[in-house]
Parts: sequence; C-alpha cells; structure tokens
Amino acid sequence: MGWTLALLAAATLIALDRGADYAGERWARSNLVAAAQAAADLRISALRSEIEKQRILPVVLAQDPDVRLALESRDAGRLAALDAKFWTLAEATRAGAIYLLDAKGLTLAASNAGTPTSFVGSDYAFRPYYSRAMADGAAEHFALGTVSGKAGLYLTRRIDGARGPLGVIVVKAEFEALETEWRRFAEPTFVTDDRSIVLIASEPDWRFRATAPIPEERRAELRASLQFGAAPLDLLPISPAGDGLVRATASEGASARSFVEAAAPAPTTSWTLHVLAPTAPSVALARTAARASALLAGVLALGAIGIALSRRRRLADERAAQGAARRELEERVEARTLELRAEIDERRRAEAALQDLQDELVQASKLAVLGQIAASVAHEINQPVAAIRTFADNARTFLDRAQPGAAADNLATIAALTERIGAITGELRAFARKTKGATEPVSLRAAVDGALLLVGHRLREQNVTLDLDLADDVTVAGERVRLEQVFVNLLQNALDALAHRPGGRIALSAAVTEDSVVVTVADNGPGLPDAVMGALFMPFTTTKPAGLGLGLVISHDIVAEFGGRLAAENRGGAVFTVTLPRLA
Repeated sequence: MGWTLALLAAATLIALDRGADYAGERWARSNLVAAAQAAADLRISALRSEIEKQRILPVVLAQDPDVRLALESRDAGRLAALDAKFWTLAEATRAGAIYLLDAKGLTLAASNAGTPTSFVGSDYAFRPYYSRAMADGAAEHFALGTVSGKAGLYLTRRIDGARGPLGVIVVKAEFEALETEWRRFAEPTFVTDDRSIVLIASEPDWRFRATAPIPEERRAELRASLQFGAAPLDLLPISPAGDGLVRATASEGASARSFVEAAAPAPTTSWTLHVLAPTAPSVALARTAARASALLAGVLALGAIGIALSRRRRLADERAAQGAARRELEERVEARTLELRAEIDERRRAEAALQDLQDELVQASKLAVLGQIAASVAHEINQPVAAIRTFADNARTFLDRAQPGAAADNLATIAALTERIGAITGELRAFARKTKGATEPVSLRAAVDGALLLVGHRLREQNVTLDLDLADDVTVAGERVRLEQVFVNLLQNALDALAHRPGGRIALSAAVTEDSVVVTVADNGPGLPDAVMGALFMPFTTTKPAGLGLGLVISHDIVAEFGGRLAAENRGGAVFTVTLPRLA
C-alpha cells in the first residue's frame, strides 16, 4: 500500500512538472513574440527618423544659391567655402558625407575636403545614384563607399540651370550609430532590402549576407557593380527550427541559439527590419517559475492527503516533512525574490532607454515637419533675397547719380528685408532645437505667431483664409518650442485637409477662463473619418497615404505634460481643442 501511494504521488508530481514546464514555455514564447514585434516597431521608427532627417538635406542644398553659384562659376574661393559649409552640415546632422558633383560626375566640393579620404576630384559618373539623379531628378541608392569603405544610403538631387542640369548634390546617410545603439539590446537586429541582402545589422558579421540564396551570376553582377564591394553575399547563419523558432549564430565561433523572429517593413523604403528575441533566458525563467509553482501545489495537495490518511500514526513524521517543505519553499521564494529584483532593475533600465527613444522620436517628428515645410520656407526667404538684390542694384545706380538720399532709402529697405529673413531663419533654428521639456510661463500669442511664421507661406500658397482671434497678454504653462510644435502639427493637418478645396478657411481662437485657456483650431474641410476617431491619439493612426501617424500622438503627450488635454471632434469640419493651464 505504501509503495503504491508513493508511486502514485511521484507520477502525479511528474505529470504536474511536465504540464507546468510545457505551459511555462508556451506562455514565455507568446510574450516573446509580442515583445519582439514591439521592439521591431520601435526600431523601425528610429530607422525611419534617421533616413527622413537626411532626406531633407539634398532638397535644401539643391536650392542653395551658394551651391548654384559655385557650379556656374567654378570659383576656387566659392568651392572652398562650400567645403567648410558641407563639413559643418555633416557634423551637425551626423551625415556620413556631403559632396557636390558637376554635370559630368566630377566632385567639386566635399565635406571631407583636405582629408586623406577627400572626394574632391574623384569621378563618380559610374555610380547609379549619379546617373539616376541626372535622369530622374533624384535618387536613393544603398552601397559601400569606394573611398571610405563604409556602407550607407546615398541621397541625391539634381540641380538644374537655365541651360540644363548643372550637377548633383549627394548626401550619404550612414547607420553606424544606429547599429551601435542596437548592440545595447539582447535582440540581434538587421535590415534587408528587396533582394534579401542584409544592409544594416547589429552583428557586424551579418552585414552583406543574404536570407535567401542568390544565384552565382547575380552575385557576379553585384560584385562588378561595387555596390557591396567584394562581399561574398553568402547565407546568414539562420535556419528554421520548427514551432515558429529559428536557430542563429550571432558571431563567428559562437554556438547556435534559439530565437523568436519578428519582422516589419520600413515605410518609404523597400527594406524590412528583423528582430531576433533569444528564447533561452525568458523561457528558462518561466519554466522554472511554473515548475516551482506546480511542485508547490502538488506537494501541498499530497501532504494534505497524507495527513488525512495517517494523522494518528505518522503525525511526527508529517510535521518533519512539512518543516522540510517549508524550508524548501522559503528558499525557493527567496531565490525567486532575488530574480524578481533583478527583473525589476532590468525593466527600469529598459524604461529609461525607452524614454530616451521617445525623446528622440519627438525630435525626429519636429525635423520631419521641418522637411515638409522646407520648400515653403525657402520660397519665403527667396522673395526678400531677390528684393535685396534689386534694391542693392538701385542703390548703386543712385550713388553713381550722386543721389545719396534715394540710395539711403534703398539701403533702409534692404535692412528691413534682412531682418525679415533673420526672423524666419531664427524661428527655424529655435523650432529644430532639441528642448529640455521644462514647463514655464509662455506667451500663447508668441507660440502661435512662431507656428504661423513656419506655415504662413503654405496658407498663402493654398489661398486659405485664417481667422485669428487671440489676446496679446495670455500666458499659459508650457514650453514655447514644444507648444509651437503642437500648433504647427494642427495647422499642417488642417492645411492637408483643405488641399485642392476652394474657399478653404481655418479659424484659430482662444477662450480664457479663470484657470485655463481653451485654444480651438477648426477647418471647413471634410472632417475626420469615423473609422479613425476612436484611435486618433494612438500611434500609427493616420488618414494620409504617406503619414507616419505619430504627429497627433506626440502633440497629445506634449499637451498632457503641460497639465492640459487635446481633444478632437467633427463640427462642419475637423475641430481640435487644446486646453492649457492659465498663469496669471
């Protein structure tokens, strides 16, 4: 009888242990899949913001009068000044290189001029990014640098003159900083193009390898093009392991490990980002916890049955067994407590890293908005620049005619125009600056005026009427640049809704109460679709074909940090309401 009960108890505990082991593993895997997908989405946002930041540069530089004059004149002094200007821009934007090619593909100026790896004088007519830009006006091409040996995304734009193309401006975006950031995490991360070739990877050994076999003749073509140098383009050390898992070798000489893979497309590119979440740590911890819990439940249940059956005869033995079980349980609880403390510390570090990434995302959103309004601001500056040239010529003529009074009037006009340009560029610099986010008293009128300075040309270009009803002495709690970012986002959205609609009108007004200020931005557009109203302030919700769906999310969070709230409704068009604390 005793042996039968012992065997039955052992079989029960083994069954519980096996069941708990299986359940713990499944639970851990499901959590890993969700965490890996969330990590992929977050890293996609960082990758896209890095690319979008660099895409702005060739657009702006292609319209720079200094670049155009240097191409037309080939003056050594102008080219030397461009070298310095390109170096400053490359340092400020973390671009790998910025350089200017003439119509034949010869490098005239470069950010690395004067260095051993200078591009000046090099002929890049054979590079696809040059030929595509000359043919189509713009191009993007990922390749290995023939001089630097560093891989990057080449962003190019053609510069046209009165008699045809003058040259091509090239900006190289490198991703070494992003790869270094990814190496901080336990999950290997890599990006592939539409040919399954790895372009960017947290594991250096994986770069320029492929996730699918590439025919030998295709490899020969790629090597001949020098796009990936002499890379063999062999397969990544990743293979299916069944049950939704893959096995991969992170670095040469290391043993293969089991991973959960998550993939997500990179918007505005043909790339795909992959994240491999290691299963061993999480699965082992979950299995241990589940088995310990099952063992504890089994021991307690069997102990209760044993006590009921043999209380009188084996009371002393049972008490001793219970004491041993309690000591074992206390040791397990203590061990688990230590594990939980380690998990809490790790989660705090992860949350700190997430906050840093969220701050970078807010800054990237501002830079993306700057990219959208760059053309408008360039037009806004070009008009006073052209006028300055005209008044300067007139002043010279008046001086030749000995008419100093008329010349002085022209010079005064030039001074006023330069102040206007200074106000526009100063607003751009302030808007692009990364702020600390401290809340302080802010003039509501100053924040709105700053936003209108950035989007004013677009209002005039679309012939949209702006009804402005604001008091001059209203002070709210906030931070000027970030509050300005909120109004730029709302005005940009309203202008997008009014695109191609005659009679467009935007009303921006403020109602002041004792302790709050309610700012309303309303348009007479089609309004917000019912399908997105419920998720309007959730990430990646957008009605724009090329939109990222983060502008309203970031605006909502900024207003919340100031102690206010952002709401939306349809009332003859879209109506957004910003409520902010009022300061005396």
